[in-house]
Amino acid sequence: MAFEAKIITHKSKKRIAVWYPNQQELITRFRKLDDAKWSASLQVWHLPDTTENRIKFSIELEEIPHINFDKIQEIENFKKYLNTKRYSSNTVKTYSEALQTFLMFYNDKNVKTINNQDVVNFYNNYILKKKLSISFQNQVVNAIKLYFKTIKETAIIIEKIYRPKTQKLLPNVLSKEEIKQILNAHSNIKHKTMLSLIYSCGLRRSELINLKLTDIDSKRNIVIIRQTKGKKDRIAPLSLKILEMLRDYFKIYKPIVWLFEGKEAGTLYSEQSLQSVLKQALEKTNIKKPVSLHWLRHSYATHLLESGTDLRYIQELLGHNSSRTTEIYTHVSTKNLQQIKSPFDDL
Repeated sequence: MAFEAKIITHKSKKRIAVWYPNQQELITRFRKLDDAKWSASLQVWHLPDTTENRIKFSIELEEIPHINFDKIQEIENFKKYLNTKRYSSNTVKTYSEALQTFLMFYNDKNVKTINNQDVVNFYNNYILKKKLSISFQNQVVNAIKLYFKTIKETAIIIEKIYRPKTQKLLPNVLSKEEIKQILNAHSNIKHKTMLSLIYSCGLRRSELINLKLTDIDSKRNIVIIRQTKGKKDRIAPLSLKILEMLRDYFKIYKPIVWLFEGKEAGTLYSEQSLQSVLKQALEKTNIKKPVSLHWLRHSYATHLLESGTDLRYIQELLGHNSSRTTEIYTHVSTKNLQQIKSPFDDL
């Protein structure tokens, strides 16, 4: 496609402005890029000034200090490798950015000479020093292991790359009363239906956004959730109350392809907009907890468990590979705890 791109400063931040023919297909494609925005004042689309975006839009990289072009090419090759392995776009983005952080830390060192001690030094002098999360460290480990498997000559012994000790965190769960407040907060039928469907089927954020009209089977009362985490399909029971809500929503919005579409017909609803829907709902309630969309999924699983649903069925409904992942909900269910009498009551 024909376009013109250059670096601009917008609201005190460096951005890449992109001009191209005013065609709906091009606009739709551009809007899918991470953090792509339209500036009404400048009358131009713009996105973050990153190495990846500069490469994508053919902008000179000399302005970026200390860039090793060989490593940039290595990262691009790694992305292509992940794509051929059919990793999801989110995973490709996460792993390539994690690898980029690691390789740029050793910007002046040949990739073939990077060894296991360098990995340990990166843990200490970058991850721990910046107080980055265990989750990020695990992403780096995954990226490094995958990347160095593709390198013919390497000083890295992949089997000796270790992970940080896993944190045993309990899932965040809301009460049924709190869930009801959140789901009833919106008068907008679209927003209310989106949040209700996430809770009623235990969906991940991306799973809701990628639902198509054909994934709602009203005759069998099921939702078909396709190619989810781990490239699996699964089904979830569709509440009759949700089905009625979906029918009311459809009469008003008449989506074409996706069940919930963006402002432009036929386009995906954005993750940022969905987050905003939840944020607005919380502002209308008295709930002060830092609720995320994933809390609705956790609450769904826990409430199923408390109502007597077998853990094996919950595992299938959530799409977990291992029953151990699902068992964590037994630690937050209050059903059995409420039957325990504290010895304090006998004092």
